[in-house]
Amino acid sequence: MCNLYTQKLGPKALMTASGAERSLVGNLQTGDVYPDYEAPIVRTGADGVRELALARWGMPSSKKAIFDSASKRAGKLRAKGTEIDFDELLRMEPDKGTTNVRNTSSRHWQPWLTPEHRCLVPFTAFSEPGRVNGKYAPVWFKLDSEEEDPLGFFAGIHLRDWGGVRKIKTGWEEIDLFAFLTTDPVEPVKSAHPKAMPVVLNTTDDQNLWMSGDWDEVAHLQSNEALKTQLVRFSRDRLPSV
Repeated sequence: MCNLYTQKLGPKALMTASGAERSLVGNLQTGDVYPDYEAPIVRTGADGVRELALARWGMPSSKKAIFDSASKRAGKLRAKGTEIDFDELLRMEPDKGTTNVRNTSSRHWQPWLTPEHRCLVPFTAFSEPGRVNGKYAPVWFKLDSEEEDPLGFFAGIHLRDWGGVRKIKTGWEEIDLFAFLTTDPVEPVKSAHPKAMPVVLNTTDDQNLWMSGDWDEVAHLQSNEALKTQLVRFSRDRLPSV
């Protein structure tokens, strides 16, 4: 599962590469992106214009996951003799979000696989979890290029104006969200993390198809077979700071 990636380029480079016609990001902060961080995505605006916007990383978790979490919380409160309004507890149950989307046949994800909910997620490198001497250490990958920070795009989905609670301390929020699809890994990712890797859209044609095609036309993109020789593993001098 990819829960850390980097995006080092500014709005102009992202717009040029993605075909976005307007930017809503202002002075874009670049660097490492963690779950629930705000990051740039390229989406289709309400007027049909492709735009660069900001959203928080992590789509809504399943209703069952939230219900189970709220039920567990309710049980602990009842054990202490606390009276609760379960409907309100469920409404305010924190949802940290789901960053990676693998099972696109799930009824949970299908409403957000339509073109109006698809997006491009720019990255210059991504990591998969690894361990060194028993301790967590991210393993980094990027596109094979002579450029120091080559730009790529994940196949993403997004949701506007989600209402809910991410953290108890921040309470109810209305925010835009995104996540990206994952698939079976190919080398060199597979050797480090055999479970999954992000879906990388390798060409402009694939990016445009992802943004506008029917699902039957784009489903095959959830495969990274074409990337066997186009990713490289590399080292960073230090662990990223949170």
